[in-house]
Amino acid sequence: MSTNLSGQGQDRPELQKAIGELVESGFVGVQLRVNDEQGEWVGSAGVRELGQSAKPLTNGHFRIGSSTKNFVATSVLLLVAEGRIGLDAPADDYLSEFGLDRRITVRMLLQHTSGIFNHTGELYEDGTIVLGVPWQGKEWVDNRFKSYQPEELVRLSLSKPARFAPGTGWSYANTNYVLARLVVEKVTGRSFAEELQRLILGPLGMTGTVAPGASPEIPEPHNHGYYRYDDAGQERTVDVTRQNPSWVGAGGDMISTTWDLHTYFSALMGGKLLPPELLAEMRTPEATLGYGLGVFAQETEGGTVFHHNGATMGSAALMYSTLDGSKTLTAGLTWVDDADLSIAPAFQAAQQRFVDEVLCGKLS
Repeated sequence: MSTNLSGQGQDRPELQKAIGELVESGFVGVQLRVNDEQGEWVGSAGVRELGQSAKPLTNGHFRIGSSTKNFVATSVLLLVAEGRIGLDAPADDYLSEFGLDRRITVRMLLQHTSGIFNHTGELYEDGTIVLGVPWQGKEWVDNRFKSYQPEELVRLSLSKPARFAPGTGWSYANTNYVLARLVVEKVTGRSFAEELQRLILGPLGMTGTVAPGASPEIPEPHNHGYYRYDDAGQERTVDVTRQNPSWVGAGGDMISTTWDLHTYFSALMGGKLLPPELLAEMRTPEATLGYGLGVFAQETEGGTVFHHNGATMGSAALMYSTLDGSKTLTAGLTWVDDADLSIAPAFQAAQQRFVDEVLCGKLS
């Protein structure tokens, strides 16, 4: 595989080396944007499409997976600031049609402390796996253009036992964010995409970010992501750049660019979007995995770093910032995915490498 590199702006050989090694670890393409005290650096490595020589775009569109959750949380908090949502009000006040446990608050949805079963499936402490909507293997490939309604995902979750009583534990569940987005739509009477435009995209001048709903399309230009699966004993690889993300819904369906993610996260962390008291609420982590309201807080040698990375079939996003938004790292990655999530160790290693190099300055 080609590992051609392109860096724009100042020379940052350690960043070029890092993304080149990422491609060697199994990624098809990497686009990286770093904004820090040295200015802005943009680069890419790998290829834009399998079997082609063109290197990846540096500001192409890509599916951002669970980074979506941070946009949803910010939208909810902006509506809290407008007095239209109560952060500690029962979610049932807004979504009475589901018969939610009255102890579940909007805050619990954003912090994954509701106890609601995850509609994409659960892994229990004893190793038991309970499946939700299909998102792996041939079954997902064959149904990758199927549309799910958010209400359908919620009802699937509610048909399963809760993980724990509301507020007594922490468990990451995409359904929490499906519900949070429905709250936004219920209180405003508008689609989430419209509210996202009003609250965030418009004010920040972000033109590359999309909340696609059930549309499988991705705006041009973009790099390509793939999925490898077993079909009656034969291994097949398909281009899954176009896919209907409604199976995950507000848990991870958005599309963006490295520029838009930088613009957004630096503004959010820099205090330009939320009132100070609500930004403080967002960044206050619970004790289990350091999750605030739609954002992870990570302690590093260089201080506290905030992030919400995300991955979906064949595509992933990195979105990091320092406390004040002055230093950010945003990236889009593409690869050949599979049901075993075999890229996961390399993805974890990449995250740590970037935190060390860019946000802690260990190797720069």
